[in-house]
Amino acid sequence: MNCKTLTISIGRQFGCGGRVIGQRLAEELGYDYFDKELLALAAKEIGFEPEVFEEVDEKPNTKSIFQSFGEFMSILNPTDNYMSDDHLFKVQSDVIRRLADERNCVMVGRCSDYILRDHPNCLSVFLHADLADRIKRVCARMPIEQDKARALIERNDKRRATYYNYYSNKTWGHAETYDLSLNVSRLGVEETVAAIIDYVNRMKERL
Repeated sequence: MNCKTLTISIGRQFGCGGRVIGQRLAEELGYDYFDKELLALAAKEIGFEPEVFEEVDEKPNTKSIFQSFGEFMSILNPTDNYMSDDHLFKVQSDVIRRLADERNCVMVGRCSDYILRDHPNCLSVFLHADLADRIKRVCARMPIEQDKARALIERNDKRRATYYNYYSNKTWGHAETYDLSLNVSRLGVEETVAAIIDYVNRMKERL
């Protein structure tokens, strides 16, 4: 393994700007950026279209299209667990580890910090923001009414937490789970990016 590679793993509350921050980090540092791209690479590993793979994106132990098909296949071959959600997580984990070994990158979500817990140079970051700011951001992005934005935030945060807690031995969103936890409402997007880059530069001094 190339121990000189560095991965920034970003966990995030829904609507806090995690994707934008991740993209800007990658641009400023010259790193590769992976978000839904991880799904496409994992889907390629098992011969599926990325759109189908998204059906189980960050969803734990669900009755997915993969699992339903797997149950049908198990009738033909009882020893075949190829399509289980846990196997799909393993495929995605293998992709994440390989990318982290090969290049500097920013990864958003998908338990990447936990998957890379044994990688020598993985910086785990959790981004959160005040609910009012998150609602405002979601309404501007969709656009939808505030009550619907609040419900969407609650639903997605619960889904992400359940997924993360299911596959790791840590707790999604808790400060002790991550190297760095930042409130985007306090800093703003640009200063949040700058704070993470400062942390990265300090890490680089030790590589």
